[in-house]
Amino acid sequence: MSTSSRETAARAALDAHVREIVRWHFSRESGTPVWLEFAKSCGFDPLRDIRGFDDLVARFPNFDGERLRTDPHELWIPRAFNGRPFTIFETGGTTGMPKQRIGWDDYKRDYEHFSATLSDAHFPRGGYWLMVGPTGPRRLRLSIEHLANHRGSSCYFVDLDPRWVKKLIGAGDAAGAKAYMQHVVAQAVLLLKNRKISVLFTTPKLLEALGEELSLADAGIQGVLCGGTEMNPQMVRFLVEEVLERKVAFVPVYGNTLMGLAASDPDTLAREFSITYHAPQPFAALRVTDPKDPRKLVAHGSRGRVELTTLTKELFLPRFLERDDAIRRPPCALYAWDGAGEVKPFQEAGTRIIEGVY
Repeated sequence: MSTSSRETAARAALDAHVREIVRWHFSRESGTPVWLEFAKSCGFDPLRDIRGFDDLVARFPNFDGERLRTDPHELWIPRAFNGRPFTIFETGGTTGMPKQRIGWDDYKRDYEHFSATLSDAHFPRGGYWLMVGPTGPRRLRLSIEHLANHRGSSCYFVDLDPRWVKKLIGAGDAAGAKAYMQHVVAQAVLLLKNRKISVLFTTPKLLEALGEELSLADAGIQGVLCGGTEMNPQMVRFLVEEVLERKVAFVPVYGNTLMGLAASDPDTLAREFSITYHAPQPFAALRVTDPKDPRKLVAHGSRGRVELTTLTKELFLPRFLERDDAIRRPPCALYAWDGAGEVKPFQEAGTRIIEGVY
C-alpha cells in the first residue's frame, strides 16, 4: 500500500471511530451525563454534525482540565456502565486537589495494544519485570503489571512519590531530593542483584542513576521501557551508549492516564537518537498545535503544544491541551499519522517547571 493510501485508510478508520464514540457518549441509551448536558447548549447536534475528526476539532472547544478536579465522578459514568464499580486514577498535579479520571478496562486494552510493538527477543515472555516509578493512585502501576502479565510475566515494584520530590526541589532542598532518589535507587539495585529480572520500566533520571550503581546488561536486563517528559537526543544517546552499553533494548514511551501509551518510531531513534511518539489511534489522537490558536496545526518540523483527544467508550475527552511541547513529525513506516517529537514540558510565560525524578 502506498504512503498516501495508508494515510487515507488511517484517517478513514479514525473518522469512523469518532462517529462511533460520539454516538456512544451522546445517545440516550449509553450516553455520559456530562456530554448529554453539554449537548443541550453547545449550539450543534453532535450526533448529526460530527462526521469525523475534523468536525470534532472545528466544533468542540478545548476541554477544561480543571473539571477533572471538581466534577463528581457520577457525571463521567456512561449510562451503559451504570452499576459497575470503577477505578479512580490520578493524573498530574503536584499541589492541591489532583485531577482524576475513572475507568474500567481501558488500561488493559491500551497496554495489550502496546504489547504488540515489543520484541519477544528483548521483552521475553515469561520471567520477571521491575517497575521503578510512581505507583499508588496512578494508572501506571496497574498498567505495567497488566502488560507484564499479558506477556506471561510477573512484576516487582519500587515506589516513588514524585510530588514529594518536586516539593523538596521547589523548597530548595536539593540534598533531601538527592537522598530520596538514592533511597529509591538502592531498593531497585537490591532487587536487581538478588532476583532474575529481564525487563525494567523507569524514568530517564532513575535509569541514569541505576547505571551508576551497576551494569544493567550484566544484571540480566534485556529490555528497558523508559518514560519521562523530556529526553533530548543528547540524553538518549547517553542512555543507549553509556548506561545500556548498546546491549539492552531501549524503548521510550510517552503516555498518561488520559491517553494510554504512545509508541515511538524506532527509525528516528536509531538514526538520530531523536524520539518521535505516535498516539494509539484510533483510541487517542494527538495534534501539535499553535500555542496562540490551538485549532491550527504547526508545520511539520515546528514546535507547538500537544493537544490530546481521548476516544474510548469509557472516556470521551476532546481537545485537551497537555502540559507538553513537541515537534510535529510526519507519519512514518509504522504509523500512518502524525507524531510528536522530542517532547518536553510546555512552559508558559512566567512559569517555573520542576521535573523532579522524570
